[in-house]
Amino acid sequence: MNILEKIIEHKHAEIQERSRITPLERIQKSQRLYSVRNFNNALKNEGIQIIAEIKRRSPSDGDINMHADPCKIAEAYAKNGAACISVLTDQHYFGGQLEFIQQVKATIKLPVLRKDFIISEYQVWESFHAGADAILLIADAVESSVIKDLYQLASELGLHVIIEAHHANHLEWIRDLNPEMVGVNCRDLTNMETDITWFESIVKNLPQNSIWIAESGIKSHANLEYISKLGYHAVLIGSSFMKSGDPGVALAEMLGRVPV
Repeated sequence: MNILEKIIEHKHAEIQERSRITPLERIQKSQRLYSVRNFNNALKNEGIQIIAEIKRRSPSDGDINMHADPCKIAEAYAKNGAACISVLTDQHYFGGQLEFIQQVKATIKLPVLRKDFIISEYQVWESFHAGADAILLIADAVESSVIKDLYQLASELGLHVIIEAHHANHLEWIRDLNPEMVGVNCRDLTNMETDITWFESIVKNLPQNSIWIAESGIKSHANLEYISKLGYHAVLIGSSFMKSGDPGVALAEMLGRVPV
């Protein structure tokens, strides 16, 4: 069992417990506090855009910064050139909390992605109610039919969706779905290692009308330039920023800007 399979197994149990405490029907009747910000359009500006991530820990890196203040980091990202903010909400493996979404939304004006292992209708509604502007759906996590249903529900709710693939064998049905955003993650889930050359090898298989987002293994301005030249519109970066000690400064340096 690889790490993703372990996470999904735990996630099923977590959803069952959360839905017992707060039934789906109650969430569906609840009012969303924030309007949906256009995550998709934020990635269409000139030059490669950065989705800067708030990540406290991960299975591959262990504890990164367990005491990180999501609001302070979001502010630093916003000041230093982030196009959007990604908030990891998985608690068991990544040290996140769903409540971070509303905290960040109240602090900055950028669109916010809920980064989690979303495998059920319950989580889509939960994301909507929590104030997320976009969600991530991982092609490797569940069957393609489930992903398509969750994509449809999220779209009906007005949420933006990134469909993420770790393997080329998912890209045929992803192209048929023609999502507004496709994420390409270069992390091998069997050994957790990254290889950014995979971004190049997969380009020809990506849906032409989608925004292309490169994920994982991006650690330098040179990496960013390489990915930009391949035709990607955006990158999602978390670990390298969060490990730096000053995520906002690390973001500015990645972009070749003077830190604010």
